[in-house]
Amino acid sequence: MNLKRIFGSILTVLGIAGLIYGAFLFMNTQGGMRDIKALVVYGILGLLFFVSGIGLVRTTSDDARA
Repeated sequence: MNLKRIFGSILTVLGIAGLIYGAFLFMNTQGGMRDIKALVVYGILGLLFFVSGIGLVRTTSDDARA
């Protein structure tokens, strides 16, 4: 069990969820300041989680130790 890979996977899934929710807000926004702030916050957090999760999964070596 590699905890770094599991944590990276969780971050990646959270990032995807944040990006999808940001896209949902983008499609349903009316242009109000509150809508734009939420769109920016969810988009940036989703992108940050997604990139850090992918980076963590890619850089973690897969050692087969018994």
